[in-house]
Amino acid sequence: MAEWIDLIDPSLEELRAKLPRAVQESALALLVAPARHTDEPRPTLQAHGDYIFGVFLLAIAVPEEDRVFYQEIDVVVTHDVLLSVSKTPPNEHPYDPRPVRESCKPDDEGGMMLYRLIDDIAEHYLDLIDALDGEIDELEDTVETAPAESTRNRLSELRHDLLHIRRTLSPTRDAVRRVVDNVIEVDEGKEVFPHDVEIAFNSAYDKLLRAFDGLELSRDLIASVRDYLQAKVANDQNEVMKTLTVIASLLLLPTFIVGLYGQNFQHHFPEIHWQLGYLWSWALIVVTTIGQLVFFRRKKWI
Repeated sequence: MAEWIDLIDPSLEELRAKLPRAVQESALALLVAPARHTDEPRPTLQAHGDYIFGVFLLAIAVPEEDRVFYQEIDVVVTHDVLLSVSKTPPNEHPYDPRPVRESCKPDDEGGMMLYRLIDDIAEHYLDLIDALDGEIDELEDTVETAPAESTRNRLSELRHDLLHIRRTLSPTRDAVRRVVDNVIEVDEGKEVFPHDVEIAFNSAYDKLLRAFDGLELSRDLIASVRDYLQAKVANDQNEVMKTLTVIASLLLLPTFIVGLYGQNFQHHFPEIHWQLGYLWSWALIVVTTIGQLVFFRRKKWI
């Protein structure tokens, strides 16, 4: 069985003492670099002479706080050793590989251990997509009741989260594809990815493909919620315009009546000389207004 060395935020001296091979300076710099809260660096899996070097990012959703953060896992792999470096994101917890390490079989080599690690990362991405879909469904349920501004802000956050997740999921899928296609080779006697390991990597690749397809579906769901919100905003505006139109219509007849009797043609307006002419004008205004209200109500405009 190969050896799995698990380090969390190691120092340069600790890392040099545990490395199975002398690694390139560029790889060493990435191994000791502090973790970030964003989707950088980009995931990769490369052959560096007699070892494999890889960087993987795992997006973790926090539904209670409506945010996503990233856990970085760097690996150095040979036939006999898998060294994983888990980095602690700012104010977060690092990736814990112990459950995966405990699931390894006695005859697992370094490449198979790496497969189990990447397969767990793929499973986490599937769970992440399910969590995001739940967030989108919850947001859609509140479109009718929540303020439009808060819904727009949450839609924007989800859209940016999906874009960042895509930037990590896509290169992870491509890196696993290179293993499946037997593109990655090392300059040593024993293969890191023998044929049985390449077949096993097919499973992880399929899960990453499913996660990527789910991510595209999530983008479509966000677009649907956005269209729903825009339709609701337009409908609310129509309701406001309808109300204003009804108010203007109600004021139209009283304005006409007041303007009619306000003309200075005394000989042609006998109502002006009536003793009850003032009450007549008010009664006419009230009756016509009530008549309009009844008409609008029957038409279900108000």
